[in-house]
Amino acid sequence: MSLVGALPFLKPRLSPSVSPGRQRRHTLPASEFRPLNTQDAISVFEIEKEAFISVSGDCPLHLDEVRHFLMLCPELSMGWFEEGRLVAFIIGSQWDQDRLTLDALTLHKPKGSTVHIHVLAVHRTFRQQGKGPILMWRYLQYLRCLPYVRRAVLMCEDFLVPFYQKSGFKVQGRCSITVASLTFTEMQYPVRGHALMRRNSEAIGFPQTALLLEKQTQRFESVLLLEEPIQRSETALLLEEQTQRTEPEPADV
Repeated sequence: MSLVGALPFLKPRLSPSVSPGRQRRHTLPASEFRPLNTQDAISVFEIEKEAFISVSGDCPLHLDEVRHFLMLCPELSMGWFEEGRLVAFIIGSQWDQDRLTLDALTLHKPKGSTVHIHVLAVHRTFRQQGKGPILMWRYLQYLRCLPYVRRAVLMCEDFLVPFYQKSGFKVQGRCSITVASLTFTEMQYPVRGHALMRRNSEAIGFPQTALLLEKQTQRFESVLLLEEPIQRSETALLLEEQTQRTEPEPADV
């Protein structure tokens, strides 16, 4: 599978250029988005454990399950790194049914057209900065570049429903999966991909579209980081709607 069409959403964010005398001594990018791998598993689990156990009493994915999905489908994960340190992440896998079942918690279905988002988590020292909505928006834009993806689904506790609604997800109903005494709402997001990028996902000949998407991402991040927390999610949804309205027409191949 080629990820050429997704490169604008995975390339590192570089710091502004500085004079040679003031350059940093290390070469790590100030901010970088990339797929996760099994070497990231422990950092992922530490963030996840701190974020979920105090609230829900359990983690969406245990350490062996994190490693499992990062081995099977690392391209459906995304990590946000600040100077080499993992600060937020998403892990997903493919699914092939209309609704989630218990098997969706552990299985990856390579022929499915649905991406099941297992977990989104942000490191505790980086919360209340809009990183969750930014990472989700960037991940959904990345999915739009994958030609086999038609929608994203997730299950969450009721108090998280408004957060995901503001990112564009719609409620499907009660989820059939329960974990101990916890019940969940199932939500979905239709992945309306850029036609040009979907039809040319195996080619390199769309620099203008890639540049357009990169500029939209930069604009999104700049706006959210300047806003108050209450405004961020509303702006995320507004910019997502504007992005969909500016999708290019299919190109003849």
